[in-house]
Amino acid sequence: MFGNLKKLRLRALLSSAVLLMAGGLASAQQNDRANLPDAPVAKQSDNTKKQESRGTFKSTMGIMGKRSVFFPELATGPGPLSARQKLELAVDETIAPSRSAGSAFTSAISQAHNGLPGYGQEWGGYGKRLGSSMASNASSHMIGTFLVPAILHQDPRYFARLHASFGARVGYALKSLVVTRTDNGGSAFNWSGIIGSLGAEGLANTYLPDAEQTAGKTFQRFGIRMGFSALGYVTKEYWPSIFKSLRMSKLVPSEQSDPGTVRPAPPSEPPSKPPQ
Repeated sequence: MFGNLKKLRLRALLSSAVLLMAGGLASAQQNDRANLPDAPVAKQSDNTKKQESRGTFKSTMGIMGKRSVFFPELATGPGPLSARQKLELAVDETIAPSRSAGSAFTSAISQAHNGLPGYGQEWGGYGKRLGSSMASNASSHMIGTFLVPAILHQDPRYFARLHASFGARVGYALKSLVVTRTDNGGSAFNWSGIIGSLGAEGLANTYLPDAEQTAGKTFQRFGIRMGFSALGYVTKEYWPSIFKSLRMSKLVPSEQSDPGTVRPAPPSEPPSKPPQ
């Protein structure tokens, strides 16, 4: 009997020792885990900033495509513009980078061959030439993009053809000097462009040197302005292609955001009937 009791005690002691060892091992493992360094956490702030930056840039390029920063008068829709929209377009054209760059370029040429000699040379003369060029451009846009189009219901935007031969597109660009689109989709003599350019040069006589304020000089400047307008129309005709060739179209949300990709058909044309 005493032998059985000793065996039971021995088994109890062994069981207690096993339990204590197991508990000690578990506690040690928990302590080791608690002492381990934290797993590295990705820097979400940097990734978020990069994504936000890319999104902002993408949105900027999308705006540039839908409403061209360089040529805001490129048409992207067939609907007519209201008088207020024509005024906004005139302001956009005045501050467009293409106009500032054009004024800087033509002023440099004028400075080089001493055009408008009353302004003199050096940087002061160049500043006067640049200022007069930008002022005449602003007058041209206000008259030719807002005032006359609003009165005569003409559309001051440029509708690129895109799908034609080089000669046809250049011919269309030159034709746009004298033929423009009306608000209802028809065609009319381009009074907006002609009066806008001539009116701008007439107003320029109020601030140009006295030697430039003659009728001959005024029409000479008008002819030069019309020549640059023709060059600008050709550039606008190919601007969507240039836009894509510079791979800007991959940065905008969709192909529809490329500037001036469609020339709307006049609403007077009857819709095609489906085949019977």
